[in-house]
Amino acid sequence: MRCVIARFPFDLVKSEVQQAMKGIKPEPITGESVVISRRTYPVKQVGEIITRQDRRDFSAAEVTRALTRLGFTCRSVPAPAPVVEPSPLETASAMLGTPAQG
Repeated sequence: MRCVIARFPFDLVKSEVQQAMKGIKPEPITGESVVISRRTYPVKQVGEIITRQDRRDFSAAEVTRALTRLGFTCRSVPAPAPVVEPSPLETASAMLGTPAQG
């Protein structure tokens, strides 16, 4: 499949992407990710390997779009859990501590 990443055209084939990632240890996931052969890789790591370009030269969206069109499962950044602020009563109770059991 022909796609453009960082203004350069690439002809990508799913099996060739899988072969390129074989033996590559996945980096920690901090953003968008893709599942290749039961392993989850950061999209930018895969983009760097398959294009041989510095990962600063392309966006994660470009690589995600190309990998999705090839049939890979891509995942977006998980939304952070909402921070729950304690109520004034809960804050005061925490400051006073729990009563002694006797």
